[in-house]
Amino acid sequence: MVARIWHGYTLPENADAYEAMLKPELLPGLGKVPGYRGSFLLRRPNGEEVEFVTMIIADSLEHIKAVTGEDYETAIVPDVRRKLLAHWDETVTHYEIASIHGLAGIGG
Repeated sequence: MVARIWHGYTLPENADAYEAMLKPELLPGLGKVPGYRGSFLLRRPNGEEVEFVTMIIADSLEHIKAVTGEDYETAIVPDVRRKLLAHWDETVTHYEIASIHGLAGIGG
């Protein structure tokens, strides 16, 4: 399995609205893509900003490429979301998941 990790930063007054855009699904239609296993949305205050980290879990890098195309290291940030962000990573990082422990029953 592979984790796709990305960081975005917003001002505190935009953080709740930005989070609300991501909660239904990090990327539109992602949940219907074969090989998609789930996602995490992380949030924390970071000085004068709020940092968001998204992590998408897929069976393989090939499953990620089915969504992103061959330019899979470029971040996908829809225009409507860019309006709420102060800045973001232009690229994403992919990691092979070496081990998972204790996540049964987590969700929401």
